[in-house]
Amino acid sequence: MKTNEICPLEQVASCRNVPEHHDPVDSSGAPFKPGQVLDGRFLITEVISRSGMATIFKAEDLNNDKQLVAVKVPHFEYESDPVFFSRFQREEKIGLELNHPFILKFIPVENKSRPYIVTEYLKGCTLEHLLKAMRPLPEKDAVKLASLICNALQHMHDHGVIHRDLKPQNVMICCDGSIRIMDFGIARDVISRRITRVGNSKSMGTPDYMAPEQVEGKRADKRTDIYNLGALFYEMLTGSVPFQDENQWAALNARVTGDPIAPRKVNRDLSAQSEEIVLRAMQRDPSERYPSAAAMKAELDTLEHVRVTGLADRLQEPTAWKPKMSQRPWVLAGAMLGPLVLGIVLLLLLLLRQHHAMPLR
Repeated sequence: MKTNEICPLEQVASCRNVPEHHDPVDSSGAPFKPGQVLDGRFLITEVISRSGMATIFKAEDLNNDKQLVAVKVPHFEYESDPVFFSRFQREEKIGLELNHPFILKFIPVENKSRPYIVTEYLKGCTLEHLLKAMRPLPEKDAVKLASLICNALQHMHDHGVIHRDLKPQNVMICCDGSIRIMDFGIARDVISRRITRVGNSKSMGTPDYMAPEQVEGKRADKRTDIYNLGALFYEMLTGSVPFQDENQWAALNARVTGDPIAPRKVNRDLSAQSEEIVLRAMQRDPSERYPSAAAMKAELDTLEHVRVTGLADRLQEPTAWKPKMSQRPWVLAGAMLGPLVLGIVLLLLLLLRQHHAMPLR
């Protein structure tokens, strides 16, 4: 690898001296409090993140000279959910199999008293936080970041792992000048069973970065990660996500039926070569994208030699979204209010029945 693995972001001006940042967290209801020791090894020091399914703690590894680690603990109610538990186990399995300087390092732990995952603790901020402070990024910096992410993706794909949820929140810019790809919660290995359903949707991923095949509930492969990276690269270069619409259904429809606005129409300072790379990565047909992360990286690393084929001149405008009956506002409102109205009617009938049943004095 040509990149300096110790400090790969040394030449990326926007990533120098990044702060250690994580959003404020409401720790009420967390399964552990600072000062408690998990399994006699991990001294909990702080709650650093909390979602609807799990809490992540900062902790000291008492078996390893108090090295700082992150401990991800699922909420009790999800431990008995077979689908969630299987996904949680798969996340740890995948993480332990990967060994790359740009991928979050998982730490093996035996004899656990409950399900949890331990990883290295990273000081820094997410790419999402960086983009809030500076958007768009300088083109040179965005190209370098995308190239480094390609390195990590190629390692995953070489080991049969598809990330499926590449987005700014899952890219860590570290204080020591390194970078990490994180969160394998919906990643899969190529031989695993297909698990794509979340809630009432067959889609899996984050809407702003999802590939068309994810929107349609089809099986993802390494080219899906290429699209996700293309969408992320688009945002770094232009300061906006590829398909913007207040209606999520309309935005999802747009990426299935059409192409994004040409990046140079959003940011006129971009080179035609960067625009070409973005649009190649975001082709709706997976067979027309880069065949591998390594192929995309090769063009990012030799930007001045990228052949501009005119993809920006052949973009197709998305077709207008027509909501299905179940997605129309009045239907959704009816579905939500229906049970309430029925309950009120039943209550009134019960009160009337009790009134008529009262004996006359």
